[in-house]
Amino acid sequence: MSRARARLVGFAVAVFVCAGVAADRGQAPSTFAGQIAALSERDGYFDTDNLISNESSYQQVLPELRKRHVQGGAYVGVGPDQNFTYIAETRPEIAFIIDVRRDNLLLQLLFKALFDLSRTRVDYLAQLLGRPVPADPAPWRNATVDRLIAYVEAPAAQPEAIAALRARVDSAIKRSGVSLSTKDFQTIDQFHRRFIEEGVSLRFQSTGRPPRSYYPTYRQLLADTDGSGKQANFLASEDAFQFVKGLQARDLIIPVVGDVSGPTAMSGIGGMLTKRGTRLSTFYISNVEFYLFGDGAFARYVANLGRLPHASNGVVIRSVFGGFAPGLRSGDASVSQVQAIDDLLAGVASKKIQYYADLVGR
Repeated sequence: MSRARARLVGFAVAVFVCAGVAADRGQAPSTFAGQIAALSERDGYFDTDNLISNESSYQQVLPELRKRHVQGGAYVGVGPDQNFTYIAETRPEIAFIIDVRRDNLLLQLLFKALFDLSRTRVDYLAQLLGRPVPADPAPWRNATVDRLIAYVEAPAAQPEAIAALRARVDSAIKRSGVSLSTKDFQTIDQFHRRFIEEGVSLRFQSTGRPPRSYYPTYRQLLADTDGSGKQANFLASEDAFQFVKGLQARDLIIPVVGDVSGPTAMSGIGGMLTKRGTRLSTFYISNVEFYLFGDGAFARYVANLGRLPHASNGVVIRSVFGGFAPGLRSGDASVSQVQAIDDLLAGVASKKIQYYADLVGR
């Protein structure tokens, strides 16, 4: 995650909150579109595409999640599709993907449409990257993720096939009921075509700057292993993919435009969880906390987190970059950590956590 995202995590605190937007758009609050509208705040500026993660360490925490038996409940995360790997691992009942950028909402709607249009994970990956879909998915159900990657290394489909794919995707997005403008659909088209043009060589990119050489490619993110040496991306197994697809089909992965330190989105998510009788099990925060400290918004974020009903073994997953990231795996620019939500809340309350170094240097 880039500096720009986290600098602006606190942005929505200072902007007008879109209360009642669900009613303004004529959406019933119980629908997928209505829930997005009711929970969302106005978006902030962001100078990074964030189509994929720049955290090559994101799978390293999966064995720790298994050890702590982090399963079920609710999931909240930020950013693009690394969330699906954490969702596949923790098997929540419901998930929220919160991001200060409206662009992330649009990206998540692209992913949702591709899940809808895909029978299996090879279909999903092929359509995401604009490659031909195999006629028979059966031989691919037990394929390794390396075999899937090799399949989509082929050139993109012909322009007329891409145009037909884009039309199917837009139709699927319209079926979600989310109110989108012509410009929104143009943005989604641009995002999808970036995946198609760059394929598995796609990297995280900031506006006006070439991708950093140490940012992982999509190929590397797909093929990477967890701390036990297992390939555990959500596209590495059909079971993991089908679990995420099932949540998407039931409208239980809800993208939200919002600020983790703001006054509306997190509160709204907490209200939904309380009404459902569901407790938060997993909160993926990337490296946002670093910038929350710098913006003076960390205390507000922790207060919001503390108001979410959470499981006794609920955890925060964070990524740590730069000089704050000891013990880097060779080739990584980040380290991922797991911390109990209760330990984070207690550490802040007791003033043992006053600075970012206190948080990540536990």
